[in-house]
Amino acid sequence: MNPTRPSSPGRAPGISDAEWKTRVDLAACYRLIALFGMSDLIYNHITARIPGTDDELLINPYGLMYEEITASSLVRIDIEGNVLHNPDPELGINPAGYVIHSAVHGARHDVGCVIHTHTRAGMAVSAMQCGLLPLTQTSMRFADIAYHDYESVAIDLDERARLVADLGDKEAMILRNHGLLVACATVAQAFNSMYWLEMACKAQVDAMHSGVALHTPAQAVIDRTCHLYKPTTRRPFGEMEWPAMLRLLDRRDPGFRG
Repeated sequence: MNPTRPSSPGRAPGISDAEWKTRVDLAACYRLIALFGMSDLIYNHITARIPGTDDELLINPYGLMYEEITASSLVRIDIEGNVLHNPDPELGINPAGYVIHSAVHGARHDVGCVIHTHTRAGMAVSAMQCGLLPLTQTSMRFADIAYHDYESVAIDLDERARLVADLGDKEAMILRNHGLLVACATVAQAFNSMYWLEMACKAQVDAMHSGVALHTPAQAVIDRTCHLYKPTTRRPFGEMEWPAMLRLLDRRDPGFRG
């Protein structure tokens, strides 16, 4: 493998405008996850459904760090993980983590993007019997979060049915003893959801580490707060914020667009 940072091959022939926009957004999401300390070296995935298709996805090539991902470096695969287009076949994809993503995309046609992380705070909360507690406004957004018990490294295709059943129609799930997952309509919404879920986990770890008695709001307040954050209640959070996130990346390094 070339030890230097990979160069962008540019937009390949046959890629529609809609797919290219999704590629740019997904590459931006990878860069943002890295920028905010949620990446996992070359491991883990963020996947996006290609507009106009039910069974074609974009995924990262196995071997690049999140900060290296560009729109043109993303690999097009089908729902079963078969590679349809790969600009650098030397890299391939990581099938272990893909089991989780294929399960969600295959069952939830309302989901356009899935993000899975192994952050320090996310793993910490995933190991807590209590799960995510409604200690802050941010955590109350996820008061109805789903849970899935750990079944070892995700390479067993049979796990997909159980994972989908546990997720249900939720947008966020804690993978017990493992990490965090969000499944949203767009890349913009998925990044926003994961960013604030991560913040909620960090706040919980900090609060519990303080050793002082913690205050929990009334259940009615928790339920109302959770309802107010639903994408159908006021607005789908993430869309309004997304242009600002892209501007942040453009100021740092616009190379993700290539």
